[in-house]
Amino acid sequence: MGRAYQNRKESMAKTAAAKTKVYSKYGREIYMCAKQGGIDPDANLSLRGLIDRAKKDQVPTHVIDKAIEKAKGGAGEDFNPARYEGFGPGNCMVIVDCLTDNPNRTFGDVRFCFTKTKCKIGTQGSVSHMFDHCAILAFKGDDEEAALEALMAADVDVTDIENENGLITVFAPNTEYAKAKQALTDAFEGIEFEVDDIQFLPQTTTQVEGEDVEMFEKFLDMLNDLDDVQNVYHNAEL
Repeated sequence: MGRAYQNRKESMAKTAAAKTKVYSKYGREIYMCAKQGGIDPDANLSLRGLIDRAKKDQVPTHVIDKAIEKAKGGAGEDFNPARYEGFGPGNCMVIVDCLTDNPNRTFGDVRFCFTKTKCKIGTQGSVSHMFDHCAILAFKGDDEEAALEALMAADVDVTDIENENGLITVFAPNTEYAKAKQALTDAFEGIEFEVDDIQFLPQTTTQVEGEDVEMFEKFLDMLNDLDDVQNVYHNAEL
């Protein structure tokens, strides 16, 4: 699982530069998270994690505060999650997660990205069964046994735990995110998470080569330029 996460992590770092609207995407996600689960980060662990990730991605505080204030007011846009799946260049598998206030528009925009790059958008479930929906928490340390004991004591369903180069990485089902993070926070005073995320990790990878590499990069750039697209997951290995 570690290698799959590493591939995903490198891909994210590569495509992050293409996200010219990263502030608005975080703002939209924070707004929805606060609106659904409450505006207090101490009571809404999903919101707290999202704010932490936004800060690590250098999203200004005023952007975060504005999104929370908007949720506090109760009015505003009503975004809904939408997920699209299909096959990208080189027949790699792709999952596109969106937040949209107009599903018809968003589907048309995402489908255009697929067709413009000679890819095929599929039906719901066509590729997601080949991914694990995981919570990933990584922090500096060398005692994975202590981390595992803390997680077990909190009855967290741990999928995997790794200790490499002084970094402990915990993988758990996405539904265990809040419980896993709270257990580690309680067990290790002053813990700072290097990785605090929920992702789709591929069970297998697909090698993308030759002309497909350039088409794959174009495909990702087109998707990431869409306002409604929040995350793109894939199993491509370049």
